[in-house]
Amino acid sequence: MLIEQAVILAGGLGTRLGPLTHATPKPLLPVAGQPFLSLLVRELHRYGLQVVIVAGFEGQQIADQFQDDDRVRVLIEPAPLGTAGALRFAISALAERFLLLNGDSLFDFNLLDLGCVPGAASAAAVMAVRQVEDAGRYGAVHMADDHVTSFAERSPDCRAGLINGGVSLLARDVIADLPEYVPLSIERDVYPRLAGQGRLLGRCYSGAFIDIGIPDDYARAQHFIPEILRRGAVIFDRDGVLNEDVGYAHRPDQIRWISGAIEAVKMVNDAGLFAFVATNQAGVARGFYEEQDVLELHAWMNVELRRHGAHIDAFAYSPFHPEGIVERYRRATDCRKPGPKMIVDLIAGHNADAQRVVMIGDKQSDIAAAEAAGVQAILFRGGDLRDALAPMIPRLKRMDA
Repeated sequence: MLIEQAVILAGGLGTRLGPLTHATPKPLLPVAGQPFLSLLVRELHRYGLQVVIVAGFEGQQIADQFQDDDRVRVLIEPAPLGTAGALRFAISALAERFLLLNGDSLFDFNLLDLGCVPGAASAAAVMAVRQVEDAGRYGAVHMADDHVTSFAERSPDCRAGLINGGVSLLARDVIADLPEYVPLSIERDVYPRLAGQGRLLGRCYSGAFIDIGIPDDYARAQHFIPEILRRGAVIFDRDGVLNEDVGYAHRPDQIRWISGAIEAVKMVNDAGLFAFVATNQAGVARGFYEEQDVLELHAWMNVELRRHGAHIDAFAYSPFHPEGIVERYRRATDCRKPGPKMIVDLIAGHNADAQRVVMIGDKQSDIAAAEAAGVQAILFRGGDLRDALAPMIPRLKRMDA
């Protein structure tokens, strides 16, 4: 399933945070020096998703925050409509299936995996759930196999259990059936009904979770969220590692995925790591194709990966070669492997943890580039890419993951 849109509900008042939210929407409260909502949107952009934010209280502040981001659309509800009523208000902007997130929580797992749950394509919704020690604070979720069957209200007597992690994959038809401009709750009025009809699937994830809605957790978020977002990474060479090296590939019809390549990328995503590509593209310098062809091919590759619940966070490429025939690309540069610049820039640009980065390539120039950048390297000699990479993944994850 190809997921292309995420919708963030950002209309709550945040009353439990006291004076912090008297004049500021809760999702715009600063976390580690940035608005929490900006951190959340940046995470969604990693997946290549377009974002719709449905705002309420002081919604213009949210609209102003994202006015220069053409991948974000902000809608401001005319009156408090609840979580489901806000979605009904935004119905014209919703994709046929979209990811739904709360604007005051972060759940760190591969969001695209929700589309890989068996039956997701026909289900009304697929909910991401998480095991916590205090389910009573949120309200417990009860499951049987892969179906959510019922919900329990918040209760101080409820201990460890499953909770709604604040992320779901939702069908637009569910929202279209709701009455307009009527305050409704997705948690109280929609999900229980779907569960009773057997139309609500669920999958449990163990990724880091935090809700900034109470003072203690908002304070904890200041150091906890930067720790979550500082990820390890796998940097893939492209030709010969992700796809067969047919010589200067630059069109989709030239791409034949290496055995296990899509699964390898998804394994990296599922482990909470960045997935990068660093590739020499001397065909540009040699005049075989243009940089735009490289960009369009990489965009196509990411669409194909997203159909399988996988994605590349960033592609880096070098169009240079010292023997190129196109003058502006004819030069030696550290941007071309075995130079380390692509690797160094990917790590720095995404604040990755260099101690938990590995490069996997099929040529000695890939290995040399990794060594020059000070990161680990794997020489891929063919076969199944997932099998070749799997032993390295546990060493790259956070120690507490």
